[in-house]
Amino acid sequence: MAYDEGLATLIREELADVAGLTEEKMFGGLCFLLHGNMICGVHQGGGMARVGKTAEAEALQLEGISPLSFTGRPMGGLVDVSEEVIADDEQRARIIAMALAHAQSLPPK
Repeated sequence: MAYDEGLATLIREELADVAGLTEEKMFGGLCFLLHGNMICGVHQGGGMARVGKTAEAEALQLEGISPLSFTGRPMGGLVDVSEEVIADDEQRARIIAMALAHAQSLPPK
């Protein structure tokens, strides 16, 4: 499964000033991690964000955000992000801010 490198670049630029950021290939795509905790990533057809279970309902209210389900079962705290959301500066910043806040709340791995 390939991912859009252009979308990865947009996310990379959004997170450019975040100390402790790493990238790792997983789920057939590319994930961005903060001290080992997933923030977000890109996969074929869009991306994903780990907003956490407490912010999941809020994230799902946003247009272009849906439950993440790679295996047919929803993955709690993770949301699927459409290509259009990642491509839009304001929407991308909003969902990444939610995911980054969640990652910052977790202890480093």
